[in-house]
Amino acid sequence: MNINELDSKFNLAIEAIKDAKSIYIVSHVQPDGDNIGSLLALGLALKKIEKDVFFLKTDNIPKDFLFLPNIDLIKDYDEKEIDLLITLDSSDEERLGGNIELLEKAKKIVNIDHHLSNTNYGDINIVDSQAAATCEIVFKLIKKLEIPIDKDIATCLFTGISTDTGSFMYENANEETHLIAAELLRIGIDKQEININIWQNKSLLKTKLFIKTLETLETYFDDRVAIVEVTRDNLRAVGASMEDSEGIVSFIRDIDTVEVAVMLKEFEEDEIKVSMRSKRYVDVSDLCSKFGGGGHQKASGCTIKSDLEQVKKDLITELEKVI
Repeated sequence: MNINELDSKFNLAIEAIKDAKSIYIVSHVQPDGDNIGSLLALGLALKKIEKDVFFLKTDNIPKDFLFLPNIDLIKDYDEKEIDLLITLDSSDEERLGGNIELLEKAKKIVNIDHHLSNTNYGDINIVDSQAAATCEIVFKLIKKLEIPIDKDIATCLFTGISTDTGSFMYENANEETHLIAAELLRIGIDKQEININIWQNKSLLKTKLFIKTLETLETYFDDRVAIVEVTRDNLRAVGASMEDSEGIVSFIRDIDTVEVAVMLKEFEEDEIKVSMRSKRYVDVSDLCSKFGGGGHQKASGCTIKSDLEQVKKDLITELEKVI
């Protein structure tokens, strides 16, 4: 999306925000830092202009993000009228989980996202795949609304950008990303506290699950593909939950020979959620799209309704074509 298109979409969204009495902002299933950060930042900003804002919960909030300011504002839907529904970081309707029904109840929908695979399901779609994080787009929207960004808002935005760029390590962290981060730092956020909570705060259960998952590591195609499994049995064995698997696939990708890392998460016997990461040349978004998923070129996912062994077999078949 070019600058003129983005400005046009922002103007439409601003008009919708000004006209709305009740604004509901919704998170997606298995929320991450960018999703939660953008939700809180935009909601807190709109409260500054005295909008009636509701922060909608879609799924349990990972412990890593409970430090964020005003996290307690995220609650279940309260059955009230929705003038405007703003979805954040959700590439398609299914990502909204149980809140998908709110798409029918809302008078107008603004869809804000940075995933190339976004299906443009909103009345107004602000989808910028060049942005490193949805929080980048929200930062620009808040600036267009001429709402001052305080320390709480800046903390949420920085958290979202940091998590979606791997602490500014990934390729998607471009010049603009760093300029936005610099502006947020000037506001006076506690970067050290944010970094400790996000990157240096692994629980013992998470560590045990990490070790257990490494035992399932298998490599293919001269060690260029690595696959690990997070099974329900392994979760029970160490007393962990699925959210404790966050970060494992990135660790696997960092093995020197690996181009593509795959994590298979067994939510049900015949429901496997796949997370993929690539290092240099493989477009894992294209791979995941073959199974009804998507995301980014180097970080994508999908859900496959089949047993774990069959999912692995099907993925290996597709991976062989690109490795």
